[in-house]
Amino acid sequence: MPSSSLIPDDPSVLLTTAGMQQFKKYYTGEADPMKDFKSFNTCSIQKSFRTSDIDEVGDDSHLTFFEMLGNFSFGGYFKKEAIEYGYDFITKEMGLTISYVTIFKGSDVVPKDRESEKIWKSLGVTDVREEGMEDVFWGPTGSLGPCGPTTEIYCKNADGKDVEIWNIVFNEFLCNGSREQLLNGNATLTPLEKKGIDTGMGLERLVMIAQNKKNIFETDLFDVVMHQLPNGLPMRRKKIIADHARAIVFLICDGLRPSNKEAGYILRRLMTRITAFAYSENIGKSPEYFMESVVNDYKNFPDYHNLNFDIVKNIFDEEYQKYLRTFEFGRKEVEKEANRIKAKNQYTFGRSFIFNLHQSAGVTIDVLGDFAEKEGVQIDKKGFIEDMEHHKQLSRAGLEKKFGGHGLLLDTGELKAADENELKIVTRLHTATHLLQAALRKVLGDEVTQQGSDITAERTRFDFSFPRKLTSEEIKQVEEIVNEAIARDYTVEYKEMPYEEAIKSGALHFFRQKYPDTVKVYSVFDSKTGELFSREFCGGPHVTHTGEIGRVKILKEEASSAGIRRIRASVR
Repeated sequence: MPSSSLIPDDPSVLLTTAGMQQFKKYYTGEADPMKDFKSFNTCSIQKSFRTSDIDEVGDDSHLTFFEMLGNFSFGGYFKKEAIEYGYDFITKEMGLTISYVTIFKGSDVVPKDRESEKIWKSLGVTDVREEGMEDVFWGPTGSLGPCGPTTEIYCKNADGKDVEIWNIVFNEFLCNGSREQLLNGNATLTPLEKKGIDTGMGLERLVMIAQNKKNIFETDLFDVVMHQLPNGLPMRRKKIIADHARAIVFLICDGLRPSNKEAGYILRRLMTRITAFAYSENIGKSPEYFMESVVNDYKNFPDYHNLNFDIVKNIFDEEYQKYLRTFEFGRKEVEKEANRIKAKNQYTFGRSFIFNLHQSAGVTIDVLGDFAEKEGVQIDKKGFIEDMEHHKQLSRAGLEKKFGGHGLLLDTGELKAADENELKIVTRLHTATHLLQAALRKVLGDEVTQQGSDITAERTRFDFSFPRKLTSEEIKQVEEIVNEAIARDYTVEYKEMPYEEAIKSGALHFFRQKYPDTVKVYSVFDSKTGELFSREFCGGPHVTHTGEIGRVKILKEEASSAGIRRIRASVR
């Protein structure tokens, strides 16, 4: 399977963190792999991003953006085959030596994995180490999902350090809570009907071992950036710039844009850090220079045809100019305050100064720390974190008060609305999304199929299968067809019917979704002539007549992942 986008359809996570995310429904039984793949087994090379590792970037093995090699089974094979495949690949295909492996030592709710221990020893691996749930029990991703014990494979790098390169997860359970809740004993595990395999092998770590390097940044994956950075630049800064340049390119080209919330804030933070280092270290080049090198290094590989430096440059340039003004303001404020407190023989900034500067000017704690270090003054990071948490609690309390004790009035995963007004907007957008899919099929053909959607009060985001970028004329045609359907004020109605009958009626549906025996089918049609405009499986909510939608405007059309396009549209 091709890599899915870094921007996931899964509402429980901000970004795609693992190769198994696009397959979650196959582990839980919500979707049928034989129907969709004609197989119980798949593999992928997944673009991944982990926010939890941002502060670790710069050591020998941590990244934000990375690629995960994975093979998956949804009832096709289990422990014996998965371990043997891993052993064969590492020792025979790659010619590497396994240093040691780990297995799950057991807990109050899940017994020790004696079967994996026996399999490894039968293959001649004698160093089998036992570890606990914090280390070798994987998942779930997000707020719930499949999970289970794991076995890890370690190899030595050029320094002789043991590095985990492959994790084989035995998905045996469905967890009804988050990982944090699971570790705290506040979640329950239910055995899955079909046991599954989920493996993850970090490409960058594998390359480090295969090329006999001391760390991932010495591999040829990072040459293009590392060799262009000044020799005098601290090595940790070099590594952060190299990591962030790659991450920014892939996030932007998958459709993410900088903002002050959720995933957009993560992108903005990466941009801030890379700009701060370029600014404070005076490296002589704009960070976008390194991003262009990343695009040129990757774009000729088939999976990365969506990489486009013009898009990256346009997005980054706008932020870059904002940051430069912010940094200069922040630097002067830090310098002024540092001189004031040093005159009193004080060398730690007050908590209120740092928090207020962060809130008023948007200067991040990383950048403020750099400025403070140059002035010979320290920052109370612990105090800053406490102040931020207090601020978040006040914000949450305000939101709950505003919306009668609830953060969101509606959250189906696909549709999100905070109040009655937003609910009306997302309802209009939801029906508009049905019209959009029908219009795309009229213009581009029946090969267009839904691959996911996400609707907020600001816009609808619709992913669909199509092999190329749409022309401006095609986008115009689609928009005109949708607005013509709105102008005709078509009737919108639903009927409940047996699944097989709904299929025979020609109703469109999300092919990876497993549906119940009885489904709702929404139809958009001319009540006078009976002419059908669209028909889809759907749970609602929708308007009753298309005239309620208003006018639809397509804001952007772009690549989501290989063979998948993404449209963002709003209603006015």
